[in-house]
Amino acid sequence: MLKELYIRNLAVIREAVIPLGSGLNIFTGETGAGKSILINGINAVLGQRCSKDIVRSGCDKAVITALFTDLSETVKEKLDELGIEHDNDEITVTREISADGGSVARVNSRTSSAALLKEIGSLMINIHGQHDNQILLDSERHLRILDDFGGDTELLESYRADFRELQSAARCLGELKNLERTRIERTRYLNEIIDDIGELELEAGEDDELEKEYAAARNSENVVIALRSAISSINGEDCAREMISAAENELTAYADESEELSQLCDRLSASEIELADIAAELEKISDRSEADSRRTEYLRERIGAINRVKRKYLADGAELVKMYENACGELSKLESSGDEIKALASKREELLHTVTEQAKALFDYREATAERFVRLVTGELEFLNMSGVELVVRHEKGKLTLNGMDTVEFLISANKGEEPKPISRIASGGELSRIMLALKSVIADRDSIDTMIFDEIDTGVSGKAAQKIGIKLRQIGKARQVICVTHLSQIAVMADDHLMIEKSVVDGRTETRVTPLDRAGRVAEIARIMGGEDPGSLVLKAAEDELRKAEKI
Repeated sequence: MLKELYIRNLAVIREAVIPLGSGLNIFTGETGAGKSILINGINAVLGQRCSKDIVRSGCDKAVITALFTDLSETVKEKLDELGIEHDNDEITVTREISADGGSVARVNSRTSSAALLKEIGSLMINIHGQHDNQILLDSERHLRILDDFGGDTELLESYRADFRELQSAARCLGELKNLERTRIERTRYLNEIIDDIGELELEAGEDDELEKEYAAARNSENVVIALRSAISSINGEDCAREMISAAENELTAYADESEELSQLCDRLSASEIELADIAAELEKISDRSEADSRRTEYLRERIGAINRVKRKYLADGAELVKMYENACGELSKLESSGDEIKALASKREELLHTVTEQAKALFDYREATAERFVRLVTGELEFLNMSGVELVVRHEKGKLTLNGMDTVEFLISANKGEEPKPISRIASGGELSRIMLALKSVIADRDSIDTMIFDEIDTGVSGKAAQKIGIKLRQIGKARQVICVTHLSQIAVMADDHLMIEKSVVDGRTETRVTPLDRAGRVAEIARIMGGEDPGSLVLKAAEDELRKAEKI
């Protein structure tokens, strides 16, 4: 439960230490005294969004610290899961809101996040404000209320798991069927990719390597031309060897007559032999170069083939390889899609049958839950001075959704004999408050949240109805901590602990104080609520009587 709340520099509250009891804690005070600030402070330590505007003017930050004691097993399990210690079954939660808009959250002095505060706080405190009455006006929320009352979530969670699996199977089946409709055209296109690229047997990076080799090979072509020209010059028509041979023949006739000519003839003969040897070497080199030329031609053709496919698919070599791999994978999937469609269709039918049966069981469970719900809420409404109100749960079957096949709407008849109609059409503000209190009463027994906060639950009610609300709040306070902000004396007299919120001017500035009241203080405050400021002796006596009566209830 919330044992103590410390507030500093929050709006008009300069500093306040607010002790809270385990039963019904009532806050009263004049309009504008700052009762809503108390709720804002609690919301802050529960991780709700905070505006920098709530920081007291002229201060750097606002600080709110809450001490929680006697933690429930649910809360302790969550704290253990989060690695947060809870010595003596208690924790402190702090929220600091800076004037510049930032905020800091702490649990047991350990820096935390607002999201974590919200996660923990949702297990410790349930706040009901006037806006919660709007839940009753929204028929789409009624099914959630009924399920919260039922308390058994196992069937719904099992149904939702199978329903999501059914959705997934149906979505995949739809995708495959759409794919099937374009399968023939797509298959043709994929086969074309596989044929074009597969014929190349292209490897990643091969095109770049071929280009480099081809650039080097083109340089060797000039060498081949030079070789052929040189061989032709030595061995061709009118070649050097023939000319040397002719020159030798001319001189041979006179070589015997001249030693000098004889030597020159020998040199010419040697030159002819050397040229023949040179020509032979050149032929060998030329033969090798011819082989290189065939490689160059292969490279030219290979690169040309690759470039044609590149241009066709507007892709480089690496992209072509990836396209080929993807096409092979997709084609394999397309070819097996027929079998997959059959298997998925069969699975979907099985899941649909399972989910439908679960939905029927869920419908029957909710039907029985609705009967108990109506019986208990009607009893609460009778106690809350609404005995003429008839509550009906309109429960019908519809299409399968994540929540089952149920549509639920709460209907009421405000007077006997009148046809029940949607709450949104006939309920007044006071009736909504009491209906919501009745719902909270029957649902409260089914959750483990230790603290319930009611912010102006008395809106639109007075007299005997207000008294019944006070009694009901006290009853709830016997099982768990209740904190209530009220303007009505009929509710205030039911308090186990009564705290007054009042404004005053200190050193020229408005301040709000929160003061626990003793019995005399309670009598004076209840008299003020009944008769205004400076109540007379009769009003004070009436307040004393009302308080005495409440203590006997």
